[in-house]
Amino acid sequence: MMAKQKTNWITTDMPEILFEDNEVGRLKKEVWDMTEQQLDAVLKEYGIPAESELGKAGCYIQNTPRCKVIEKRRKNDIVFVPIGCTENHGLHANTGLDTFMVTQILEGVRRYTAKKGREINIAFPPLNYGGHPYHHIGMPGTVNMPHEVVVETLIYAMFGLWNDGFRKIILINNHGHLWMLESAIQEFCKRFQLPGIFRTLEWHRAVREFFVPNNKPDSLDTTFIHADECETSVALLLFKDMIEMSAAQDKWGESYLPDGHFDKSIEPYRRPHRWSEGEGQSAIEMATNREGVVGTPTISDPRKAKRPIVAILKYLTLVNDQILDTFPPGTVPPVEKTTLRTAKEMEPYLKEPFSEGWKSIYELPIRGPFTKL
Repeated sequence: MMAKQKTNWITTDMPEILFEDNEVGRLKKEVWDMTEQQLDAVLKEYGIPAESELGKAGCYIQNTPRCKVIEKRRKNDIVFVPIGCTENHGLHANTGLDTFMVTQILEGVRRYTAKKGREINIAFPPLNYGGHPYHHIGMPGTVNMPHEVVVETLIYAMFGLWNDGFRKIILINNHGHLWMLESAIQEFCKRFQLPGIFRTLEWHRAVREFFVPNNKPDSLDTTFIHADECETSVALLLFKDMIEMSAAQDKWGESYLPDGHFDKSIEPYRRPHRWSEGEGQSAIEMATNREGVVGTPTISDPRKAKRPIVAILKYLTLVNDQILDTFPPGTVPPVEKTTLRTAKEMEPYLKEPFSEGWKSIYELPIRGPFTKL
């Protein structure tokens, strides 16, 4: 008889907050127990806060001389792809908030890993205008791209990055269109059947335990929703000059069903439905939330954002390290166990670009019924 699977848990001072007893859970528990002085020390190690590096040479694949991109990729062939959008986040915030948030988090990870000899690669955001859930329809300041545009853009961004030798591609999401990113990864794999590591990670959800009120003096007072205390506190920590707190307004949404069915943005209550699994149970923004806010941004404080930001910085560093330890640069998961292709078929495509015998995957025959012309 097969033994029952057992999971060991690490408890905290809050009964509802548990961490798995593994490397990820122990990392989270370490951050949970940090003093504010320790949080500040970690932020300093990652260079947070700092000016945006989107235009700073050597920080992204696209603003680095190609010879140096190749040199860095041979040491670390993981590429992190930040995913943001253009979205109304209230009068007090910038519409590019999601993009600047995720890029500046990754920039911090890049600075830290560079000091450790494992510098991550960051690609420019392929989506400065994202897809949006239906309830954002019609909001000025929110630029809503069709599902197919979002998915196809991501698929061919991944295709081009893979062809350039980045065979481990991690989409880091900062916006409420996660299902489109999941669709892109699934369609990419079905369409091309390429070996590699392909993941999407919504960073708020990855460290959701740190976005709910707790007993600590630096705690948030509300759970994460939209343009609220949580998002504005993070923005104040990362790019305070883009925030105008004198314009902040508090506003809650209007729901029509009793609580208990649909969860909040990061699923803190483990309810039956994600917020994205339905529409009609609450009002659209244009009808009841023209402020562009769901929550209380007026009580925001950068102090409240330090613990969740430290958690995601350390977690993304762990993701980078564990993938590299398992699959060093130039290696991928077994071709014949992760695709329907053969190792012999893929051999020329997996070589270093422009090395002897290398072939571009733009020459690769399509395999199977999933094609897009």
